[in-house]
Amino acid sequence: MTSNGRWRFAMACGFYLAIALANTGCLSTSSQKNVFDPYVVTKAHHGDPQPYNGNLPRELDMVTMPEYQIEPPDILRIDAIRVLPQLPYKVEPLDGLFIQVANSNPEEPINTVYIVEPDGSVNLGPSYGGPIKLQGMTLPEAKEAIEKHLKTIVKLKDPKAVVSLSQSRVLQQIRGEHLVQPDGTVNLGTYGNVRVVGLTVTQARQVIEQHLGKYLQSPEIAVSVAAFNSKTFYVIYDGANRGQQVVRLPVTGKDTVLDAVSQLYGLSPVSSTNSIWIARPSPTSVNEELILPVDWMGITTKGKVATNYQLLPGDRLFVKANPWITFDNKLAQVLAPFERIFGFTLLGNGAVRAVDGQTNVSGGF
Repeated sequence: MTSNGRWRFAMACGFYLAIALANTGCLSTSSQKNVFDPYVVTKAHHGDPQPYNGNLPRELDMVTMPEYQIEPPDILRIDAIRVLPQLPYKVEPLDGLFIQVANSNPEEPINTVYIVEPDGSVNLGPSYGGPIKLQGMTLPEAKEAIEKHLKTIVKLKDPKAVVSLSQSRVLQQIRGEHLVQPDGTVNLGTYGNVRVVGLTVTQARQVIEQHLGKYLQSPEIAVSVAAFNSKTFYVIYDGANRGQQVVRLPVTGKDTVLDAVSQLYGLSPVSSTNSIWIARPSPTSVNEELILPVDWMGITTKGKVATNYQLLPGDRLFVKANPWITFDNKLAQVLAPFERIFGFTLLGNGAVRAVDGQTNVSGGF
């Protein structure tokens, strides 16, 4: 081996040794994290973890979630059970009016639903003297107008009419899914927006009915949550020094660690089965971190439920990468530039030798 070769070999060994020493702490930390009791770390000092003595819901000991509070971007299903116009109702174009006249022409009886024309009139038929203007009238006024028309125009003796509203075209039907908007309201179309953020389903129904009471007579609706989008937890896969994968999943009320990983079709190829934990958020006023280490092999191969925790809204399930794969990726990132430099150097040296060889051969002639 030449002096240049020995120098390159020593240089490479030095880099490998430096990277190994730099990653020793990381590997030892991972082994220390392999403790399957919940613990609390104080943010101010980050000292030795302290055991957490609180009761934690697990696979066979789950808790029921509190009554659901509506937040953006939940989707509500709102169905109107009773939608009646406020009285006195005034006839509008395209309304359906049920009109019955007892002593009308037997060959052309008036006993059906008539649609109010776009010009606001109703045509009872060719035998009854043309259209009758009803737009803007109340139902009693429409009854009097029909009776007057039949008495004066058609010369019908003592007409007795019955007029009722069969279908109102001005009333918007409230039915279907409604997105809770970023401002915490749902849009009810012509009836405006109603603020429902922070309310339970029962409270939201009462608030919406109260709001519709400004436009309708004793409205009655049904409200349910079609999509629970606001209560979520996160699964974070460490990419072994090559980024991280973060997946946001909705809380269904029965989610465990095993459920969360199964929704992502298992662990990633670089995941470590010994470094998985749940980071549970705490209020900013509480200066602590709640860490729940997960015994993945115990959950999967032995059916242990002690660390198969129930996931709550806001939880972060973190899956750390295999430390040796992380070490290999870091090493590759550090050595790659030097390998390129050495490659260019060797290529340059080879080119110089080739040129020198051709020159010597040419000089020999």
